[in-house]
Amino acid sequence: MASKAPKKANLLDHHSIKHILDESVSEVVTSRGYVEDVRLSNVRLVIGAIIIVIALFAQFYKKKFPENRDFLIACIALYPFATILFYCFSLIKFDLHHLIIYTKEKNAILFTYPPALAVAIATKMVAIVGSFTSTGLVVSSKLPRFSDMYTLTIASADPKSISANETVQFTKSVTEWFTKDGILVEGLFWKDIEALIAQYTKEPKKSK
Repeated sequence: MASKAPKKANLLDHHSIKHILDESVSEVVTSRGYVEDVRLSNVRLVIGAIIIVIALFAQFYKKKFPENRDFLIACIALYPFATILFYCFSLIKFDLHHLIIYTKEKNAILFTYPPALAVAIATKMVAIVGSFTSTGLVVSSKLPRFSDMYTLTIASADPKSISANETVQFTKSVTEWFTKDGILVEGLFWKDIEALIAQYTKEPKKSK
């Protein structure tokens, strides 16, 4: 079996570095039993498709101006509304119980459900997504321009839940994980991520 190709970043491009690190973070978190919550992405795709349909109808409607004036007015009215709705869903994490505002989670790279629980019933394994003893995660990262300091934060996706743990984070130089040729030393980075996840799971929410 072919060995996994090493991940390489352009060390002169902070976007390239952050992309490689964020990708690895997602891999580690999901490997620990946290399933990615893609509801927000799905909603954005649907709204984006609606915007495209509105634009196509406005462009190729069978009647010409001024016969299609009313139809064009309706499209013009709907287009900015749909665009604003798409923008709002780009800034907000939708959940059945709460909303996480963009100004608070603008650096989020991954939203998850609670870890999957495997329950053995006779000879069958039943996968249960969700848990009464834990919540999903909001994983965020920052790598400012002209800085080598990468900050990774793990927080509860439902901070008001009695099962939510305290937010944890670390800030380290990316030079700790990359070679001079831009190759990511995954073992070192994975170790730091796993240690942060372990720290989060051991930090119960403080009573108020």
